[in-house]
Amino acid sequence: MVKKPQPRRPLLVRRVHQPRFLWCSLITQVLYCFCTGKAMVDYIAAYLTGLRDRPVNPSVRPGYLRPLLPPGPPQQGEAWERIFEDMEQLIMPGIAHWQSPHMHGYFPALNSYPSLLGDMLATGINCVGFTWASNPASTELQIVMTDWLVDMLSLPATFRHDHPDGCGGGVIQSSVSECTMLALLAARTRALTQLRGDVSQDVGNDALLNSRLVGYTSDQAHSSVLKVSLMSLVRLRSLPTDLEFSLRGETLRRAVEEDRAQGLVPFFVCATLGTTGVCTFDNMAELGPICRQEGLWLHVDAAYVGTAFLCPELRDPLRGVEFADSFVVNPGKWMMVNLDCAVFWVADKRSLQSTFCVEPHYLQHEHSGSVTDFMHWQIPLTVRFRSLKLWFVIRSFGLDGLQEHVRRTNKLARYFESLVREDPHFEIPAKSNLGLVVFRLQGPNELTETLLRRLNQSQQLFVVPAMAGDKFIIRFVITSQFTTEADVLRDWRLVLQAATDLLQGSAAKDDASGMEICIVGREEETALDHQSQGCLEVMALARS
Repeated sequence: MVKKPQPRRPLLVRRVHQPRFLWCSLITQVLYCFCTGKAMVDYIAAYLTGLRDRPVNPSVRPGYLRPLLPPGPPQQGEAWERIFEDMEQLIMPGIAHWQSPHMHGYFPALNSYPSLLGDMLATGINCVGFTWASNPASTELQIVMTDWLVDMLSLPATFRHDHPDGCGGGVIQSSVSECTMLALLAARTRALTQLRGDVSQDVGNDALLNSRLVGYTSDQAHSSVLKVSLMSLVRLRSLPTDLEFSLRGETLRRAVEEDRAQGLVPFFVCATLGTTGVCTFDNMAELGPICRQEGLWLHVDAAYVGTAFLCPELRDPLRGVEFADSFVVNPGKWMMVNLDCAVFWVADKRSLQSTFCVEPHYLQHEHSGSVTDFMHWQIPLTVRFRSLKLWFVIRSFGLDGLQEHVRRTNKLARYFESLVREDPHFEIPAKSNLGLVVFRLQGPNELTETLLRRLNQSQQLFVVPAMAGDKFIIRFVITSQFTTEADVLRDWRLVLQAATDLLQGSAAKDDASGMEICIVGREEETALDHQSQGCLEVMALARS
């Protein structure tokens, strides 16, 4: 039986008597909220500034928490101090610290103080902006922020709400997965409408029509694209990529021709800018004209990489974006806007509205039809005030500050890449792009798999795997705005040490099997002082 640890008072938490809110005076409520709110802000600040002192990933086992909690909820409210104590004692040991300078596993989920404050204020206001009338400021700020981002990222002007043709616009959603769902459902509605109007075809009912639809994406696309197709009951083909893991136009053209010959109806393409595995880019300059010619909805997933387009020198992957019917960027990844905040644009909002417009009498208002009601742009009725934190971040950092953040991240990634390339025991099997470096040990995949496992077991840094073709690789991403060059060097030395220990063990086994062992000291190699001084390289040389 797991014994609940003795609680201790966490840093910066003050003892505050909890009032019974339903009966206490307004002054008591305000005093309570001030004291506990300040304690929480202090706690968050202490947490973020003390991340280097915490293990990056937890060592708990599945099911660790239930034995530490009561079997049921308390009958009476508890003191805020006790809740704070349990947060540090029970919850923090099970937290993977995504803001840590030594978290390198996934694409980032950054935050910042302006974003935290904006989200805190939005939560305090706690409005539900499903229509303009239900919260005019929330609706209009969302319109302005999505238009600002169009210009900041150099996206087509047709994605702006205020474009002269009045057809496009952006909406903020909870996740990129949800945005992909919106794009696919809108594309399906457009395709079914066109099929119903085609008198040359025996269209049948919508279920039969839907069974003929086929969409396309690359074999490097995010798993959510497949999940969305399953939920939408449409078939989705995963097309092979080239040697640089990019989906090319000719591959798409052949697939479309094959499917049309089979009586299917191609209708949708999801192109990715910044794939999850190796951060590569589908060739929109080739895909776009084919989509336009064939009448396919082109959706572009730039969830992580989209933030890089703040910098003019990083916009080359955007060639062909003028052909996009929809586009998604997640500022909740790299733009220092905390989750959730995925921005989704469409060139023609009527496709969204015809898919999601359900307007009962109780949601109508005097301006219905003449203003934007975001409930018609999405699946949920509820619209959170997400634009407030986005506004806080953009105003606090400015375009210059956000660009500097992106460039600094890329510089740190290039530094790590240079360290890897200097060691002959490692290889980089795919081009490094925009904050991501993939690497592996030379030799069989099992070596890199073991290295990954040992690195994560150390709890001193965290990385995740991917596949580049048939090669097992480790992803190293700069995921924290707190990461410095010293942090990168420290983590590379951990990789080197783990690799050395692994190769020593492997070499010892080979030696027992008749292999010759050569151990080479590196202390004298001054050119590599900054990455591996004092480290031993172990090489097993097979007898010819």
